[in-house]
Amino acid sequence: MSAIHWADGPTHRSARWHSESAFPPPLRTVLADDRTTADAACRLAREGTALLWQGDYHNARQLLVAMGRRIRPEPPGPGATPAESFHLHRRGNGHRARILGKLLVLLNDDHTLRLRRAPDVRQACLDAYGPAQGPVAVSLRELLGVIGAHQWRARGVHVPALGTLIHPHYGVFAPVRGEYVDLVARAPLPPALRRAPGGGTAFDLGTGTGVLAAVLARRGLGRVVATDISPRALACARENAHRLALAGRIEVRGPGLFPEGRADLVVCNPPWLPGRPTSSVEQGVYDPDGTMLHGFLAGLAAHLRPGGEGWLVLSDLAELLGLRTRRDLLDAVGAAGLRVVDRTGTRPRHPRSRDAGDPLHAARSAETTSLWRLTA
Repeated sequence: MSAIHWADGPTHRSARWHSESAFPPPLRTVLADDRTTADAACRLAREGTALLWQGDYHNARQLLVAMGRRIRPEPPGPGATPAESFHLHRRGNGHRARILGKLLVLLNDDHTLRLRRAPDVRQACLDAYGPAQGPVAVSLRELLGVIGAHQWRARGVHVPALGTLIHPHYGVFAPVRGEYVDLVARAPLPPALRRAPGGGTAFDLGTGTGVLAAVLARRGLGRVVATDISPRALACARENAHRLALAGRIEVRGPGLFPEGRADLVVCNPPWLPGRPTSSVEQGVYDPDGTMLHGFLAGLAAHLRPGGEGWLVLSDLAELLGLRTRRDLLDAVGAAGLRVVDRTGTRPRHPRSRDAGDPLHAARSAETTSLWRLTA
């Protein structure tokens, strides 16, 4: 079990260590409080020393902001290629996350945060981490993410294609970018599916919140089997299916990619960027070897009923950044014994596509998300 250790006067103490970003426990930890300056905190963090906060909760948040201002790296400038710019951007963000992750707080064995003016974080931590297993040290930055995710889960995200809310769980990619949802909501259903008795069967691979499974069920599919490799996503999809009164038509299975059997329609919206995810929620964006994309293509023909289709929903951002080519994708489609029936694309609407200060702005503003209709 990973743990951190620190001295509290003459007493040596320890606690279990947890990091959603898989950061290793710090080799050295010291106590910090309201007297700790941002300059001192940054110096210690750069040296690899973690600071376990003992002071006022709101002062800790202010210290984190002040540290962020001090360690904000100078813009690396454009790389020689878009791919180099991407890697420089990721490297800078990773360095910043590692430094800010050195400011820690201690959750007690009931998930309480015993700091002055601290909020009640018990339910948020229970949702994210499950039942407490003794005191645990986490970064304040991670805890703020847990709190924000709990509020987001309670409020929900409005999905126009459904006309209602989807409630994302912590660590599950939320449908805040609606382009891919709209593509699935509007694409013409395969002719074989329109003739299928009882509305036919669809598979939603990598369901996440279950939003695409819900869209397919609302479009008249009689049975939708939703899969994911993440236990958090499976729990989230089940909860959303119940909230939407679709549990009788949406069956959530996993962990895994393809369920057993065949379907009239198989939908997959895999991660679109080759890169190592640094947290569970980033698994919806980054896949270093394109494992999910290639797994979907390789297994599709064996899981389609006669006349069925596979819908691949994929951004071309990786192509624009020079991380993958269109030929790579089409070769993988052909090698899997598939052919492209049609492709429908849509331009981005999210705010980052309009942020001229983003070092990846040129690629983000030109991005197209496409729905590829594939048959065996």
